[in-house]
Amino acid sequence: MKNPLHYQLSEYDCGPTSLLNAISFLFEREEIPPEILRNIMLYCLDCYGPEGSAGKSGTSCTAMMFLSNWLQGLGDIGKLPVSSRYLRGSDVYVGDNSLLLDTLYRGGAVVVRLYYEVAHYVLFTGVKDGQILLFDPYYQTVPFTKPDEKEALLVTDHPFSWNRSVPFSYFNRESMELYALGEMAGREAVLLFNRNTVLTEEATIEYFI
Repeated sequence: MKNPLHYQLSEYDCGPTSLLNAISFLFEREEIPPEILRNIMLYCLDCYGPEGSAGKSGTSCTAMMFLSNWLQGLGDIGKLPVSSRYLRGSDVYVGDNSLLLDTLYRGGAVVVRLYYEVAHYVLFTGVKDGQILLFDPYYQTVPFTKPDEKEALLVTDHPFSWNRSVPFSYFNRESMELYALGEMAGREAVLLFNRNTVLTEEATIEYFI
């Protein structure tokens, strides 16, 4: 049985929430071992705020890289059929030969760092008509109305997979605008698959012709 995806509980836990949502999106509830929840929450929220408060600068890239490698190892020893790959820098983009799009076309999910006023983690779950379908864990009920934001649509009827539909063009910007991936040096993504359901490259080749 699948669970609906979750919203973050504070201003800071977008990282662990998006990782847990990726696992929830890819696997049945009964398949998920409790150590995944334990370790994601144990290693995320590792950044200190300017006044020294634990967790108040969210989750570091180092923590995301560690958890990606740990999840890959968990899959390798057969505890959960998960595979994970960590990307940094110029490999993180949306467009031709994009590893992010390849992951989505093959039934995977992508936890990605981008901007929502500040650095923020969301979960990519699909692609449709030049739009990324994503689940943003930051709960919002008011549509985006600024001229350069209003094409990012709020969605309420897909609670198990996505709550935003955002054009490709938003992501590759190197600014700090809504859903921009930002400067190349700071880009980050975790590619995740269910090894039992991932599509082969041959089965998705039509997307790249």
